[in-house]
Amino acid sequence: MSQTVPMLMFWRVVQAFGASSGMSVGAGAIGDIYRLEERGAAMGIFFGASLFGPAIAPLCGGIASHYYSWRYGQWGLFIMGLFALVPVYLWLPETLDPEKIRKWGATEEHRKPIFLNPFKSLGLLRSPNILIITLAGTAALVTDFVLMIPLAYTIGKQYNITNEAIIGAFFLPAGLGNIIGAPLAGHLSDKVVVTWRKRRGGVWIPEDRLRASLWGAGLFVPMSVLLSGLTTQFVPGTLGIVLNLIWLFMNGIGVDIVLSPSSAYYVDILHSRSAETMAASASFRAMIIACVTAFILPVINTVGVAATGAIFAAIAWLGFGMFLLTIKYGDRMRAWVDVGYSTVRDN
Repeated sequence: MSQTVPMLMFWRVVQAFGASSGMSVGAGAIGDIYRLEERGAAMGIFFGASLFGPAIAPLCGGIASHYYSWRYGQWGLFIMGLFALVPVYLWLPETLDPEKIRKWGATEEHRKPIFLNPFKSLGLLRSPNILIITLAGTAALVTDFVLMIPLAYTIGKQYNITNEAIIGAFFLPAGLGNIIGAPLAGHLSDKVVVTWRKRRGGVWIPEDRLRASLWGAGLFVPMSVLLSGLTTQFVPGTLGIVLNLIWLFMNGIGVDIVLSPSSAYYVDILHSRSAETMAASASFRAMIIACVTAFILPVINTVGVAATGAIFAAIAWLGFGMFLLTIKYGDRMRAWVDVGYSTVRDN
């Protein structure tokens, strides 16, 4: 229906507004259902299933745009949204505390509108643990955008690829990496929690789960964006294309090795407010990435693809340092600002 770019952008904002709730509510539901030692694997499966759509969407969108019209992709999203609405309506009833509902003046016979502060959850970022891990996750996730957003102007331009469907196919390795990396990282984080708890004679430290993120944050994520930049700028022909596909897959795995245990960690330390914590971290992360993405192409045009990859690899390594800092000093950091942290008894 959009006839102008501003109109399209407006409806894309509305679309994102509706889609964003699924991740927060989904993580909160998982936190309520699964035990501490099973939570990472469950979170990983949830993220892996959620990322199946982004894995195939660029290819489907590219095919629609090249052979038909970009509008077909939007109509497809509309239909899938309707299909998603039905099971949510049928099988996810309201679970809010009945006492709070009565306090707000709503009953079964009479329900009045309730106005909520959508920014209240951002107050949880007062916690240094949540803020630092959110920043560390952002440093990893932004590399995904650095590789993907300008793909047509980097890989596409370097290797003379103009077909939208083929360019869309380049997103598949990263999506496949996401699908594999999320459940793998979640399962590993559970193993790490159990192993380190045994080492301490049953003492649980929430930051142990973050150890599962170190390989992704320190190796896979920064090296993939660095090597992709170098390959795109200096390796021509088929070899360059093949290597870039490998780096994209590597980045997809690495980003989820970072984000999946981090999400489970949020639920671990704030079990009773897990959905709010996920919402706060996702919102803050999205605000930063929205600003950064505006500068990706100008930076590439100014310093080149290889230098841009090096810059964001350095940012990713900074995020790796944040993980190390939180793992080592997490208990002291939690003592600085108490936002109602959970204990082993209520996990």
